[in-house]
Amino acid sequence: MAVEKYLKPEVINQIKRLDLRAQFVVKGFLQGLHASPFHGFSVEFSEHRRYSTGDDPKDIDWLVYAKTDKYYVKKFEAETNITGYLVMDLSQSMGYTLRQDLTKFDYAICLAASLCYLMLMQQDPCGLITFDEKIRDSVAPKSKRTQLGIVLALLAKLKPTGATDIAKSLTQVAAMLRHKSLVMIFSDLLTDPGPVFQSLRRLRHRGNDVILFHILDEAEVAFPFEGMIEFEDPETNEKVTVDASGYRKEYQDEISAFRAMYKQECFQTGIDYVPLDTSMQFDRALLEYLQSRGGRG
Repeated sequence: MAVEKYLKPEVINQIKRLDLRAQFVVKGFLQGLHASPFHGFSVEFSEHRRYSTGDDPKDIDWLVYAKTDKYYVKKFEAETNITGYLVMDLSQSMGYTLRQDLTKFDYAICLAASLCYLMLMQQDPCGLITFDEKIRDSVAPKSKRTQLGIVLALLAKLKPTGATDIAKSLTQVAAMLRHKSLVMIFSDLLTDPGPVFQSLRRLRHRGNDVILFHILDEAEVAFPFEGMIEFEDPETNEKVTVDASGYRKEYQDEISAFRAMYKQECFQTGIDYVPLDTSMQFDRALLEYLQSRGGRG
């Protein structure tokens, strides 16, 4: 598939400028939509949402139905735009990769840049918040074309350093937001989940929509290590030596349970949970954003 190359992390890694990376990913994604059951909808998705109970059947766009075999209604001006915040974890653990072209952080930055590009294409205001142990940077959401340059310039400069406090930072984010927004969080979530769940609930209870992009390195999911291996915690510098071959099954079970716990909690809280690893194409995450956006109104 020619389109798929646009969405592969190893191809994207060859493009050094972040604005071109974002354009490349989004172009590939929209071409993919065009060739899929969404055919004909890719150009129009900003002006439509899925038909739902209570909508007037007179508002159904039959041209879109003819192309997609799904019912969509034209959006009214007041409900067209959503305000989005990209919320980026700067913790040192995000800088890890074993054998992929992009670290978790590179992957998150590229994904965030692509989402920013996609949002601004639809005239949706997009902002950026970064955090480690507390909020570091904040760019107010705007829908002007110049916003892409502002957000991408900051994203391109970011470096994963030091420890993180995800729960405290997300609590600060919830307190900052004055209006209902779409909050897109990029993190490996390598911390005690209890307090994070509490802060995610706080974000939701204020009426925000939340997409949690849980980004792990491909090796953190597959655990491809053999023999006696020394591992070091990038944030605490603690070291531990394990027999990797004997530990693999237990480790993989732990990671599966960890993701399942997040999936369950997010489901109960009404949050979109998207587990990703750095070997995966970017289209899954972009489609999640479109579906979340389309479900509003």
